[in-house]
Amino acid sequence: MPLDVRIGDVVRLRKPHPCGSYEWEVVRLGADIGIRCLGCGRRVLLPRRQFERRVKTIVCRNSSSPPAD
Repeated sequence: MPLDVRIGDVVRLRKPHPCGSYEWEVVRLGADIGIRCLGCGRRVLLPRRQFERRVKTIVCRNSSSPPAD
């Protein structure tokens, strides 16, 4: 079952970004997931399968947007 993520959610990844931050904001959904580093602002596009393997936990939910289908 796919991970339930929404645009605006903050997720913690298993390994840190080179800037030292573990937390990322979800900025794009689809077959690829777009995330933005909360430490340096770098944007990365990951295939959904790779993103789901790298996520450790969802830190903060964005309650204003409806769930993605």
